[in-house]
Amino acid sequence: MDPITLGYLGLALLVVLIFFGVPVAYAAAFTGIVGITMIRGFGVASGLAGIIPYANSASYSFSVLPLFIAIGFLAMHAGITTAAYDAARVWVGRAPGGLATATIFASAGFAAVSGASTASTAVFTRLALPEMEKRGYDQALAAGVVAVGGTLAALIPPSALLVIYGILVEESIAKLLLAGVIPGAISIIVYLIVIFTVVTINPKLAPRQPAYSMMEKLKTLPQVWGIFGVVGVILGGIYMGWMTPTESAAVATAIIFIMSLQKKMKFVDLKNGLLDTVKTSVMIFMVIWGVMIFVRFMAFTGLPAEITNMIVGLDVPREYILISVIIMYLLMGMILDGLGMMMLTLPVVFPALMGLGYDPIWFGILLVKLIEIGVVTPPVGLNCYVVNGIRPDIPLEKVFRGVAPFLIGELVIVGIIVAFPELILALPNMMK
Repeated sequence: MDPITLGYLGLALLVVLIFFGVPVAYAAAFTGIVGITMIRGFGVASGLAGIIPYANSASYSFSVLPLFIAIGFLAMHAGITTAAYDAARVWVGRAPGGLATATIFASAGFAAVSGASTASTAVFTRLALPEMEKRGYDQALAAGVVAVGGTLAALIPPSALLVIYGILVEESIAKLLLAGVIPGAISIIVYLIVIFTVVTINPKLAPRQPAYSMMEKLKTLPQVWGIFGVVGVILGGIYMGWMTPTESAAVATAIIFIMSLQKKMKFVDLKNGLLDTVKTSVMIFMVIWGVMIFVRFMAFTGLPAEITNMIVGLDVPREYILISVIIMYLLMGMILDGLGMMMLTLPVVFPALMGLGYDPIWFGILLVKLIEIGVVTPPVGLNCYVVNGIRPDIPLEKVFRGVAPFLIGELVIVGIIVAFPELILALPNMMK
């Protein structure tokens, strides 16, 4: 069989397997092994399947991923997230939609020590959602804020998705992490504008809260010093060239661990945090291993190069192709999880867009933002399902209704990323 045709059949098989619920790691590995067997024989396929997991994991740069994951789980089990929310509530709770605003700020703080969107959503569904309900907030708005706030963990460093993207396309993880800072800040601002607009139109959705004195506000600051320390270590160390991403992640993990001890974290919480870290890390590495086998199969077929040449040769402006890719990801986000989308499409889409002259760091930020839109978009908005799973008394359609105004804001953010790529690349380009 012609290798190009076999490549198309391999892609189709992968899509079908994922559609029927086969985990991405197994679907990608199975398709890759079968495809390589048909091209090079079973001996080569089995040999590559045995070599690739070690060859793609025994790398110093890979250790950054479990360290970033550990930061988030230790912070969650130590109660550091609760302190961040309390501080945000005291400082901005009095403003229109103040508790919703506090949830966004606290989600950003958790994002700075986490990197996992669903973990952030789960934490604030338990923490912030009951608080907003108790203070008279509309349940749909409260649920939507929690779901959308979780998406910040994908952009604000440390971001697991950006690390995985950097590993897959062999780009600088340090530059990717720095590139996420400005679009993360833009996302926060847009979310706050959406909240302010919604509660201004209908003030009954979010009753005003009591004001706190400046002394009460200042007393909350010591509770969040560790989060600022983690952010400073990760971003400052990388930006100044003092530390690699892995080194900064190790120091940040140590800071969170010390904070956990200061908060007298129980041994069972420490154990649960470490177990969650191991489980999540293994899951992600299994996906990477499976996809790497599939990518090797794609390389044997020559399909990525064929598609790249075809797209580059199209007699249309490259902006039209980029818009088509954005629409494709928005549609895929309605039916696939973020990691699956990235693994399924990058082997083909990435070389094609690089052939059109787009910057790989900028595209990584755009891709992660599109993935995060998917996790709050019906019918398969993973963050919305997390909210509903923890709070089954809140119907799924109500969660999606609360998210709806934010989807308009998300499209505005995508427009800013596309129209002003220099904003995304400003910090990476200044990195020492």
